[in-house]
Amino acid sequence: MRKILLRAFGLFVLAAAAAASLAAQAPTSARATAGGPDDWIMYVGTYTRAPSKGIYAYRVQGATGAITPMGSDGLAGETENPSFLAVHPNQRFLYAVNEVSRYEGRDAGSVSAFSIDRATGALTLLNRVSSRGGGPCHLSIDGSGKWLFAANYGAGSVAAFPVHDDGTLGEASAFFQHAGASVNKARQSGPHAHETVVSPDNKFVLAADLGLDKVFTYRLDPAAGGLAPGEPPFTAVAPGSGPRHLAFRPDGAFVYVLSEMLSTVAAFRYDAGRGTLAQIQTLSTLPDGFAGDNSGAEIATHPSGKFLYASNRGDDSIATFRIDAAQGTLTATGRVSTQGKTPRGFAIDPSGRFLAAANQNSGTLVIFRIDQATGGLTPAGTTVQVPSPVSVVFAKR
Repeated sequence: MRKILLRAFGLFVLAAAAAASLAAQAPTSARATAGGPDDWIMYVGTYTRAPSKGIYAYRVQGATGAITPMGSDGLAGETENPSFLAVHPNQRFLYAVNEVSRYEGRDAGSVSAFSIDRATGALTLLNRVSSRGGGPCHLSIDGSGKWLFAANYGAGSVAAFPVHDDGTLGEASAFFQHAGASVNKARQSGPHAHETVVSPDNKFVLAADLGLDKVFTYRLDPAAGGLAPGEPPFTAVAPGSGPRHLAFRPDGAFVYVLSEMLSTVAAFRYDAGRGTLAQIQTLSTLPDGFAGDNSGAEIATHPSGKFLYASNRGDDSIATFRIDAAQGTLTATGRVSTQGKTPRGFAIDPSGRFLAAANQNSGTLVIFRIDQATGGLTPAGTTVQVPSPVSVVFAKR
């Protein structure tokens, strides 16, 4: 009996060794196709000026930051001007604003819902609904995955939409038209809602309005169709600054607002009980002595909560900041060229190891490695051609 057991064990060892040898000899491309636990699909939204056709997908190797197109040319789904994207918390659906001024014969843009094929990255259109205002430029999804919020830049309004279990969108269930003006008559003669951001605790939605120099607070309220005005309803920012985008520190203690028109970042303490802001600091995103034209574009905090990043269109750079753990204040730590023109959008991968910058006017997407100790950016050596890239999101493979 002992000889039989020893013989069986020996055969098992030989079989295991043979399997390991075959795996080692398998082509690298075949092994990579399966995808590692840290691999992602990166979706890139574009303006659909020729040759762009919609949303593009790339496979991202989490260990190295290497990216390759999914499919022959990376095109995942054809759709008009998908200038901002968001991925559902369940990773099965993707949503895009269609930044147009007319939809179904009315003065409105639209929002499109897609299902994600994780194996190929392909997107299948589920449905498309009116955004209720012209020029939608941003959208976000709440933590429960049941509500989507959109900002209409052209119309200066925000809207809420129910998200169904199958990923489709219902028609707008709440709508708020902003009104007024601010000091810059050329840019701020009326409202221009630019972003809707859900708070980390999923209780409030903050909406930056460039035309009014205000950040509006809305309660996330299912009984009111998803949104209800906060109390107070807004926080005023510096006149003529033009708040474009904002980012929460991941713990929800602080909010950072990027000014498009003055190229500054303002730091605020956040009252999670009321959804209100109290300003504590303002810093420039530009180098001392900069005299050219510039506009702020995108802002994001690192998943660790230690660093903040903001992009400059004109200086064509990303400014980096260190966040004080206790006070939430910022210290400028550097600035890096995006190696292209007009970095309208960028995103940090969920692991916090890489940043992807979308250079709209040079048609390139550039990957940077993030130093985990300092937050500094260094080129990872990966650049891909993408026509008119403006928004970047990541979905789990």
